Amino acid sequence: MNSTKIIRKLFDSRLKEIDLYATQAGEIQSRVLTRLIKEAQNTEWGKKYDYKSITSYDEFRRRLPVQTYEEVKPYVERLRAGEKNLIWPSEIRWFAKSSGTTNDKSKFLPVSKEALKDIHYKGGADAVALYLRMNPESRFFSGKGVILGGSHSPNHNSRHSLVGDLSAILIQNVSPLVNLIRVPKKEIALMSEWESKIEAIANSTIQTNVTSLSGVPSWFLVLIKRILEKTGKQHLEEVWPNLEVFFHGGVSFTPYRDQYHQVIQSPNMHYVETYNASEGYFGTQNDPADPSMLLMIDYGIFYEFIPLEEVGKENPKVLCLEEVELHKNYALLITTSCGLWRYMIGDTVKFTNNKPYKFVITGRTKHFINAFGEELIIDNAEKGLAKACSVTGAQVSEYTAAPVFMDANAKCRHQWVIEFAQTPDSIEHFASVLDSTLKELNSDYEAKRWKDIALQPLEVIPARKGLFHDWLKEKGKLGGQHKVPRLSNNRQYIDEMLSLNNA
Repeated sequence: MNSTKIIRKLFDSRLKEIDLYATQAGEIQSRVLTRLIKEAQNTEWGKKYDYKSITSYDEFRRRLPVQTYEEVKPYVERLRAGEKNLIWPSEIRWFAKSSGTTNDKSKFLPVSKEALKDIHYKGGADAVALYLRMNPESRFFSGKGVILGGSHSPNHNSRHSLVGDLSAILIQNVSPLVNLIRVPKKEIALMSEWESKIEAIANSTIQTNVTSLSGVPSWFLVLIKRILEKTGKQHLEEVWPNLEVFFHGGVSFTPYRDQYHQVIQSPNMHYVETYNASEGYFGTQNDPADPSMLLMIDYGIFYEFIPLEEVGKENPKVLCLEEVELHKNYALLITTSCGLWRYMIGDTVKFTNNKPYKFVITGRTKHFINAFGEELIIDNAEKGLAKACSVTGAQVSEYTAAPVFMDANAKCRHQWVIEFAQTPDSIEHFASVLDSTLKELNSDYEAKRWKDIALQPLEVIPARKGLFHDWLKEKGKLGGQHKVPRLSNNRQYIDEMLSLNNA
């Protein structure tokens, strides 16, 4: 009998709880907030804001400041030095090193043992539960899952405390039961040298019966291509005939979709988007026909939202989940069982449904181009590129874009550096379709492009093969959860890439 059918029954009661998201979101979130405040009331932070006397969300919202990493950092430094009971009651021994690409300094985000259990592992289990509900014929548990993660190292040379990519922390602490269905083995999964790690994973998994993949699309593509090279096969299902699902997150899947369809041609292949950041596990796709994700509201996370136009103001308007409107951009604020209180993670989201709450990630609060009032966000960029690819037969493997403030002729424009997996019929045609699609998607961009007065047509510069890989390598950011910055409001990254491109 199909073992997956037997194991599926274990998820039934959990799926019933998730179904309550549609009708009880407010009550569920309220319980989460009450529990987090109660658990932290005797910490240094809890005493500072007198958590014992907070009795409502409105009081919480009034009393506590909105924070970014700059405000959290002094506490993180004290925690890393071994202090306890500062922002969360249990000892914090793990710090997720986040690929903060906005400035080269890494962020170190606290990960408590409670958060591992009630946020991250719960998210992984729910992703599987929701996937099995969508695919009743699945044979998910008949084989193993390849998890592609980062690495970790000691924190301040302390044996008891470690820093690393979140994925490495999860692999290090995962239950022995999960290890039975996961490959490669820990020593390989946690290797820090990226290129040897890819080689070792390929060698150790080629002969395995793999049914699922989990990781970041850009890095997984490198592994898949290496496996196909080593085996001489054209498609991944020739190596792993029972492969059925890829749980992906970390970067948008849109630019990679066509490339995946080329290397995996099985009609039985499924793709499930997840939103598992260093700060928490926030969402999982629960309907293959709907790209938006279900907001996971009964973990150790309380959510708040700042309308995009309020971001950066001294006292921004902040909304709880029940106050959000559909189809509006919001910056995400989280309060979690890691001791992050009203923390702004830098991502922007838009809700597509509120029964239950479902959303799409629209970009980063810092990764946009607004040099001339055009407010171009990543969501616009991804859709524009998808259209340009479909019209010109191109495939994009990586890209970045930034403004040209003024060239020799005092003209301003956007400049895109694009590495093509499949070059378009003509770069000019590709650029023109991208430009006109951005005008359709974004009225501010369209206004600035009107008659080429404020902004000239955008420029596309093809990148040589491997440019983005080489740039990340030069920065010491190969592999793991590191990402290429897609849109920048200044020219720092694009100028570094252009000089590498011409080298």
